Amino acid sequence: MITDPIADYLTMIRNAVMANHRIVEIPASNIKKEITKILFEKGYILNYKFEDEPKPGKIKIALKYHPVTKLSALNNLSRASKPGLRKYVSATELPRVLNGLGIAVMSTSQGLMTDKEARKLNIGGEVLCYIS
Repeated sequence: MITDPIADYLTMIRNAVMANHRIVEIPASNIKKEITKILFEKGYILNYKFEDEPKPGKIKIALKYHPVTKLSALNNLSRASKPGLRKYVSATELPRVLNGLGIAVMSTSQGLMTDKEARKLNIGGEVLCYIS
């Protein structure tokens, strides 16, 4: 039984990066799909593909590495809000990851977005994870 699917998602990506895998396959859910889209838009992953059959489906993520140094674009993936202790912030308390070099994925009333987008819209919400 999976009790924290977002933490499992981040751990699968973190383990694939540490093992220098090119592609990681993760069980799909709507929130994982949205986080994957944010990672792609911000340039942390190379590409992704959603496979919906058979149910519940899978997410295939192509990880991004530097061509010369072979270092991953993802250095740190950490869960902020946990099922036992949720972390909510107001619009004035939005976190900055590495002084703006990283992102915090937020769950707001207007859907999932980064901390920078939430700051522009002046809304708060639950801090799901930090990515740098």
